[in-house]
Amino acid sequence: MSVNRQPNIAEHDAFYEELINAQRDLSDEQAEMFLAKLVIILANHVGDRAVLSEAIALARSNTLAAAG
Repeated sequence: MSVNRQPNIAEHDAFYEELINAQRDLSDEQAEMFLAKLVIILANHVGDRAVLSEAIALARSNTLAAAG
């Protein structure tokens, strides 16, 4: 199995709104902690180390490309 790169979230706009609202009124530090905890919860749900490693590499390369 590999990371699904195709749109796969039902009601994606509602999900995005929920994600943003969950961080509302949090300090920057709390928002970062929230996102870190969410990542760990979702990574545990995925569970497949190969998929998780691919996702980490994809996120890192995408982040570096956006910064350059």
